[in-house]
Amino acid sequence: MPLGTLDGTPPPFFRQGPSALSKLIFFSVLALFLMVADARFPVAQHLRAGLATVLYPLQWLVMRPVALAQDGGKYFESLKGSQASEAAAHQKLAVQSLRASQVEQLLLENTRLRQLMGLRDRVATPAQAAQVLYDAADPYTRKIIIDKGTVNGVAAGSPVLDENGVLGQVTQVYPLVSEVTLVTDRDQAIPVLNTRTGARGVAFGDPASRSGALELRFIAAHEDVLAGDLLTTSGVDGVYPPGLPVARVEKVDPRADSAFARITCKPLALVGGVVHVMVFEPAANQIAPRPEPVVTGTTDKKSRSK
Repeated sequence: MPLGTLDGTPPPFFRQGPSALSKLIFFSVLALFLMVADARFPVAQHLRAGLATVLYPLQWLVMRPVALAQDGGKYFESLKGSQASEAAAHQKLAVQSLRASQVEQLLLENTRLRQLMGLRDRVATPAQAAQVLYDAADPYTRKIIIDKGTVNGVAAGSPVLDENGVLGQVTQVYPLVSEVTLVTDRDQAIPVLNTRTGARGVAFGDPASRSGALELRFIAAHEDVLAGDLLTTSGVDGVYPPGLPVARVEKVDPRADSAFARITCKPLALVGGVVHVMVFEPAANQIAPRPEPVVTGTTDKKSRSK
């Protein structure tokens, strides 16, 4: 068969229609026409609405992982912020609690200082305020150390009081500090006066009492002493001014095996936690010196002999 008689057209299976360039030009013109027409006349608005409605479930499913990731990030950020806020609130609450306790402590100290100043005004004996530094190291004694010494004019034997009553007596003096033996010490004794009956006695520190009590000794079992009686300093020892509150009778036990009753008293002073005290001069310093005796017999004999 001659070559000129062969058909050069492709078989129907390989036919592709218009060329690719023709398609590109056609669709480009169509897209431009649709954009201009949509801008001038909203011809595709309903089509877009329909497509958006149909594609919304697909969009929702596709956006779920992104939304979950964003929500998880926000949750952890909010959790971290809440924990930080809670920690800051706890810290602020701790600071406020500390300030509140400091305010209460200052109010208590202010009240005690006012009472001390009132006690100073009631007692005519010269006095000066002092602060308790620490308790003495000896566990078998009841002593404290105050921040006043010989430099401040403190002398041995000076009575020491707090806002409630007699606390003790200065027993050792150093240049800058002094040692005060409390009324509850076993070696301490104070002459006292029962304000109800006027009877005198001597109160000693009770070593058998762990709570820090006093014992009114050498009182007959038949003496008129009742629980609640107020004991004050009698002033006969030349150390404590008279009339200072010392203790209150707590228990009276008339023992059958002894002629004296066992009388337990509770000190009025805060022997277990005092901070500020008042140091008075010993009462003996306020007593006028005893006048010297005048010998008249010798001078009369000499005058007569002349």
